[in-house]
Amino acid sequence: MEIKLFKALWGMEGSLESQFERISAAGYEGIEAPMPALAEEELFRKLLEKHQLDYIAMVFTQGPDHVTSFAEQVVRAVSFQPISITSHSAKDSMPFEEQVEFFRKAADIENKYGIAIGHETHRGRALYNPWETGKLLDAVPGINLTADYSHWCCVTETTLENQEENLHKSFSRVQHIHGRVGYAQGPQVPDPRAPEYAHELRRHMSWWDSIVQAKQEAGVTAITYTPEFGPPGYLHTLPFTNQPVADLWDVCLWMGNHFKGHYKSN
Repeated sequence: MEIKLFKALWGMEGSLESQFERISAAGYEGIEAPMPALAEEELFRKLLEKHQLDYIAMVFTQGPDHVTSFAEQVVRAVSFQPISITSHSAKDSMPFEEQVEFFRKAADIENKYGIAIGHETHRGRALYNPWETGKLLDAVPGINLTADYSHWCCVTETTLENQEENLHKSFSRVQHIHGRVGYAQGPQVPDPRAPEYAHELRRHMSWWDSIVQAKQEAGVTAITYTPEFGPPGYLHTLPFTNQPVADLWDVCLWMGNHFKGHYKSN
């Protein structure tokens, strides 16, 4: 299985030029980010071409009409020729029937434009927990996921020991992985390299392994992976000083290389 590493622009500082330069120099094969502001769109396109980076676009549906919001953003995203789209889709508070209707229409839109779309397992969204996600996957066979299981750890206050059935149901539907390690009390461990979080790292690696196995069994030869650790707010800080407890760039680079290296050695 070929692992293609992407870098999120989330939490990066400096100009777009410096961000792209650093990402390219580190050996990432693409970036994942929301679409740029209109004023930066031309520069964004030029930088993708200059550094030969693939792009995963991110869209964020908004009410009151989540379907229209989704459709309008997908149209713009397609103009950037991304290899896929990650969508924060619908809302956790929507009635289940409305969620089903949203995802059915989203699947139609995906088919219309011929672009792979992964609906992210994200807090605050329709796929915020494993059991609701399982029901939606059953109800709408045409949708696929961007898997960020760290959110499910946070919502359930576990490392998902009692959610094996719903996890298994999700694996074959994942088309992109957000490689952040969560734990029972939050969506991001302070540092995945720390021995006190070895259990959480093993759990996440086992889920990602299951995704890769499902893809291989389906004849898929490559999968994309973004080590999506976030800045302060997600990244822990010291009281009073707000000093980050780890270097965000180093954590993301380590996580990506750790995941990719796991498959080189197996």
